[in-house]
Amino acid sequence: MSDFNDNDTELRWYVAHTYSGYENKVKTNLEKIVENRGLHHLIEDVRIPVEITVENEGEENEKEIVTKVFPSYVLVKMVMTDESWHVVRNIRGVTGFVGPGSKPVALTDEEVEAMGIETRIVALKYGVGDSVKIISGPLSGFIGVVEEISEDKKKIKVLASMFGRETPVELDSDSVEAID
Repeated sequence: MSDFNDNDTELRWYVAHTYSGYENKVKTNLEKIVENRGLHHLIEDVRIPVEITVENEGEENEKEIVTKVFPSYVLVKMVMTDESWHVVRNIRGVTGFVGPGSKPVALTDEEVEAMGIETRIVALKYGVGDSVKIISGPLSGFIGVVEEISEDKKKIKVLASMFGRETPVELDSDSVEAID
């Protein structure tokens, strides 16, 4: 009897625990197995979270230092089935999945976003210079003009018209709506 719901076809991020220093070997071997067995529909992505630091040692001596953020862990975006579980679990160097017993627990969307594994592209229906209505928070109902949009499109700066004066306000991008 299967431990996993084979009707669940949603790709989720899971964390595989590895022996220390085996992260790259596990990633490479898993990618080869996926390619050879045609398992792209079950295992979509394999990542090792790293941080890159650039050190300057003079004018032309720049050195990149790659540091693993979570040593001994590999992140796998996959559909959890018996087949995919066995493929990952039986790779040399993998000790198991993170979760109670042998039941892997998927990362939440918030955890994935906080780690910077996957970034969501935010599409806004307004731009700089457009009039917007504030729809949440203490300034709900006020009208303003978008002055600035952050690079990740999560924050915006609005010149809100309050009591006859233009007041700059920083808001979450989803707390305003475009005025047609």
